[in-house]
Amino acid sequence: MPIEIPADIVARILLVLQIILALVGAFFIAFWLSLVIWTFRDIRSRTRDALAQILATLMVLLFNIPGLLLYFILRPQETLAEAYERALEEEALLQGIEEREVCPGCGRKVEQDFLVCPYCHTKLKKTCLMCKRLLHLNWNICPYCGAPQVSSSTEVKAEAESGAQETPPEAEE
Repeated sequence: MPIEIPADIVARILLVLQIILALVGAFFIAFWLSLVIWTFRDIRSRTRDALAQILATLMVLLFNIPGLLLYFILRPQETLAEAYERALEEEALLQGIEEREVCPGCGRKVEQDFLVCPYCHTKLKKTCLMCKRLLHLNWNICPYCGAPQVSSSTEVKAEAESGAQETPPEAEE
């Protein structure tokens, strides 16, 4: 003796099942579209090649989760931002190895044995009065020969005094 279920209850159960299936289907469609959008954004951050971007997105669009797994296998390991940062770090390391001096006046690179910047004519170093080796401007003694150095303000005063003591030839007439 089979139990008979009323038709209105069967209709309600079918309606609930249809709603549940519609919600699950909508969830899977939204999940699938979010995978496609995520893949497109991810591949855009990893390469500038438009063909690779399109192919990776189409692979996930057509094959869904297996396409995403293939994308994970084939995608570039680092993003463009990571590659740029790595290049900057390498460049900074190379510049640190070079250790070239910079002109305080114009900021351009100058050689260590320059007395004057060839670009802006800023005085970079001075020569020792005794041994004629290059010295930094703020040194008041030569580390090579031990000779005391005249400071730049004293040099200017000495030049001004020597110029004041000499009378120009026109003034003597």
